[in-house]
Amino acid sequence: MDPVFDRLEATIRARRDAPADTSYTASLFAKGRPKIAQKLGEEAVETVIAACSGDEASIVPEAADLIFHLAVLLADAGLSLDDVRAELVRREGVGGLVEKAARTG
Repeated sequence: MDPVFDRLEATIRARRDAPADTSYTASLFAKGRPKIAQKLGEEAVETVIAACSGDEASIVPEAADLIFHLAVLLADAGLSLDDVRAELVRREGVGGLVEKAARTG
């Protein structure tokens, strides 16, 4: 994938079993998937707020938080950003409306 994302995912995996009181990432895993998903949702909302604020520079740190929490959720599910990449590759060349119809079919 990308070296930065590879290092991020490796760090997340390494901290999964760390003591929850020494690692934010470990504390997320200790709280379980519902808490991880909640944090992902919060970061998504913060990204939307930043996007609507008119301050484009404020989007970047929020997007980084969003991607981090997404990577934690994926790791919790035994998945990775490479799995997301594979899905995007699968969808390449398929119009969005066609792809959505195929999922909800």
